[in-house]
Amino acid sequence: MPDGATEPSDSTNPSSSTDRTDGTGQHTGRGPGRLLVAVYGLLALAATGRSILQISEYYSRAPVSYLLSALAALIYLVATIGLARGDRASVRLARVALSIELVGVLVVGAISYAVPDAFPDKTVWSHFGSGYGYVPLLLPVLGLWWIRHTRSA
Repeated sequence: MPDGATEPSDSTNPSSSTDRTDGTGQHTGRGPGRLLVAVYGLLALAATGRSILQISEYYSRAPVSYLLSALAALIYLVATIGLARGDRASVRLARVALSIELVGVLVVGAISYAVPDAFPDKTVWSHFGSGYGYVPLLLPVLGLWWIRHTRSA
């Protein structure tokens, strides 16, 4: 290799810094993390589709709840990409997205029970994600745990 040249990052090398959440942890998108990334990707797709339908067809019925669904879809997309990439900045972004997601599903879930007229249709965060099998409530907790686990691995 010529003087001054650096070796390209080897994604198969476990010591490569681009493969890790930080300098010492395991990659968030590898092993069981692949399932987490896949579920987040599926949820991003489902939430995007549902929010587009609700906004385009029923917007006047509950604009805030449908816009919150679109926001949730965007947050799921950011979390998916951050967990899949696995580098330090991406994992930091995923952690923020997962934290916002958790707060969102808890706050919107509580409001949807307190003010049911504001949420006439199921949205991704209403009723704590019951329309999605409560996955939106469990996923950010699992995701935050996975980030912490891979950082300490």
